[in-house]
Amino acid sequence: MERSCLAIVLAAGESTRMKSSMSKVLHPVGGRPMIAHVMEALSQADIASAALVLGRDAEAVEKAARRGDMTVSSYLQTERLGTAHAVLAARQAIAEGFDDILVVFGDTPLITADPLKAARKGLAAGNDIVVIGFETQAPFGYGRLVIRDGALVAIREEKDASDEEKNITYCNGGLMAINGRKALSLLEQIGNSNAKGEYYLTDIVEVANAQGGQAIAVAAPEAELMGCNNRAELAIIEAVWQRRRRNEMMLAGVSMIAPETVFLAFDTVIAQDVLIEPNVVFGPGVTIESGAVIHAFSHLEGAVVGREAAVGPYARLRPGANLGAEAKVGNFCEVKKAEIGAGAKVNHLSYIGDAFVGEKTNIGAGTITCNYDGVNKHVTTIGANAFIGSNSALVAPVTVGDGALVASGSVITQDVPADAVAFGRAHQTIKPGRAKLLREKYLAEKAAKKQAGK
Repeated sequence: MERSCLAIVLAAGESTRMKSSMSKVLHPVGGRPMIAHVMEALSQADIASAALVLGRDAEAVEKAARRGDMTVSSYLQTERLGTAHAVLAARQAIAEGFDDILVVFGDTPLITADPLKAARKGLAAGNDIVVIGFETQAPFGYGRLVIRDGALVAIREEKDASDEEKNITYCNGGLMAINGRKALSLLEQIGNSNAKGEYYLTDIVEVANAQGGQAIAVAAPEAELMGCNNRAELAIIEAVWQRRRRNEMMLAGVSMIAPETVFLAFDTVIAQDVLIEPNVVFGPGVTIESGAVIHAFSHLEGAVVGREAAVGPYARLRPGANLGAEAKVGNFCEVKKAEIGAGAKVNHLSYIGDAFVGEKTNIGAGTITCNYDGVNKHVTTIGANAFIGSNSALVAPVTVGDGALVASGSVITQDVPADAVAFGRAHQTIKPGRAKLLREKYLAEKAAKKQAGK
């Protein structure tokens, strides 16, 4: 679209009903702040300039909203005198002379680019105001969009609506587009002659019509306009977002056995022909390559899972975990900041952190890389085709060479050369009959305590 556009993002709410120590728009949906989702939709609608109207936690909100492909300016709203008053907090940006002004809210993270583009097309067609609305079978409490001969003549609030108007099911979604050349004039004519003494943005429709302008409405899915006022609504929005994202992935070739139990992050990347079993959680920064299987009850964050690799069940991949093709991290294993080479196996009950594991190496059950000395982290390097026996502790910094074998139960504190066998355990000693003597001793001590009433 050739027309210039400024998006005014209203994000100055006090978050009172959220009962939160931070701004409402900073609460995450899909692992990123609500306002970041809104900014993403604006970017996809080809909007290159945004004005943030901020209040609480202004610096943090501004940081969450910033994008490399968008010019963002910020304005502080010091008083709360209604939505039109909030928009005018960005008066300086409005006065720059954009063709289109688009007003959106920072707490509507489900909005997509399509309704925003439709609103802008309405302005391009010569309308002065384009309101984004939605159809609902439960309109109670919403402002009704009063349409006559295709034009929007008013937005009627529930308390002011006539009986006839209350039957209208086309409702105000709150978002709107305004002719940028007339925006300041129209906004400044909005009065506050109402019970609350506030300046309502919805009144701009009647102001524009009174001046001979034209207002229309365009429809969007109701879910996309869902705002968030409390944590119960936040959970509903999260569920809608997750359902939408899962559906997109399944249509793109990802298999999910029980999709309602899989939770994704905003940047989760999963290739086709990946199988996701039930109860899997993806934190931010995860990429899964084709043919991989993520077994049930696994948690992944900041990790890459290579082609035809397998994770879980009950596995945890922390940031920096990178699994090569056909690698396996099995049940009750944790991997953090570690490269697991192609075909390598970390099958069960192991912790591999700050490490490199070569191709086709086998890590036995109960193996840990001791990467922390209480102050600093150190690296463990294990070569290709090595075998680490069960219940071994590799004390970093340490290197185990290609083809080396570490005997079960070993504590390895020195480098192991390639193709060598390392034993790092005490020599086994047997004391015949000693167990019987110790057992008799312990039973006698127990009986004595009982007799003494202890």
